[in-house]
Amino acid sequence: MVNYKHLKIEDNGEIIICYISNPPTHTLTAQGLMEIHDFLDSLASNKKLRVLAFTGAGEDVFIRHYEVGELADSAEKNINKDKETNKTDNNSKKELHGFHKMLLKIRDLDAIVIAGINGNTAGGGCEFSLGCDLRVMSSGDYFIGLPETGVGILPGGGGTQRLARLIGTSRALDLILHGKLILNTKAFEYGIINEILPKDSFIESLKEYCQVLAKRAPIALREVKKAIHKGIDLPLEEALLVEQEAFNETMNSKDAARAMRTMLNAKEEIDVISKLEWSGE
Repeated sequence: MVNYKHLKIEDNGEIIICYISNPPTHTLTAQGLMEIHDFLDSLASNKKLRVLAFTGAGEDVFIRHYEVGELADSAEKNINKDKETNKTDNNSKKELHGFHKMLLKIRDLDAIVIAGINGNTAGGGCEFSLGCDLRVMSSGDYFIGLPETGVGILPGGGGTQRLARLIGTSRALDLILHGKLILNTKAFEYGIINEILPKDSFIESLKEYCQVLAKRAPIALREVKKAIHKGIDLPLEEALLVEQEAFNETMNSKDAARAMRTMLNAKEEIDVISKLEWSGE
C-alpha cells in the first residue's frame, strides 16, 4: 500500500474508504490532486472493488475548497505570460486540466463512487463531490456551494456543467451567479445530495450506505453507471441503444440467471435479494 501525504486509505476489499486530509486548511492542493490521480490509477485493475467513498479526515469539513493561493499564482502567471508573448496559447486551453481528468477517472471506474461530505465544502470541494456518482452529507449545520463569482472567477472544475445537469439550468444559474452557499437540507431538497446521514455516527452510517450498494450484483452496478453516464447527453434513441447494450450484458451474466431463478423459487421474494451472494460473473 502506497503511503500518501494527503490520503488515508481504508481497504475492506469490496469497499474502500479514502480519507482526504490537509490540515489545518483542509483545502485541495496540486499535490493532493496528484495523489488522488495516482490512487485512482491504482484502482483501474481492482476487480474486487464495488464501492469507493471519499470523505474528509478533518472535523466539520470535507474539502474546504481548492487552494486559492495556487489559483492566484496561476492567474498572475498567465497574465504575465500573455503580456510577454502578446498572445494566448490556444492549444493549452483546448486540453482538459488535471482536475477534470481526475473526475473523469472517477466516472470511468467500474465501482460506484460516493462523496461522503462530513462537513462544509465549497468551490473545488463541491465540484469534487459533483464528480462522484452519489453524494451523502452530514446532518450538522453544514453548507455546500460554488462561491467563485465572489472572487472574480467561475467554477472551473466542472461545476457549471455538472450542477446544471444535476438540478437544471435555472437553479444552477441562480446558485452560481450569486455564489450561494446552501445548507445540507436545501441541497437535499434541490437534489444536489442524495441523503443526509447523522452527524454523530457519520462514518459508520457512510459505511452502512456503502454496504447496501455493495450487496448488489457487481455487473448490475457497473452497467447502470455506464448506461447513465454514457447515455445522458445522447438523443433518446441512441441512449436507449446504450441501455439495451448494458441490459444485454447483465442478462448474459451467471449472477443474473441464478438470482432470477432463485427469486422464482422463493416463497418470500422481498428477502431473497439481500441474501444473495454475487460471484461477479
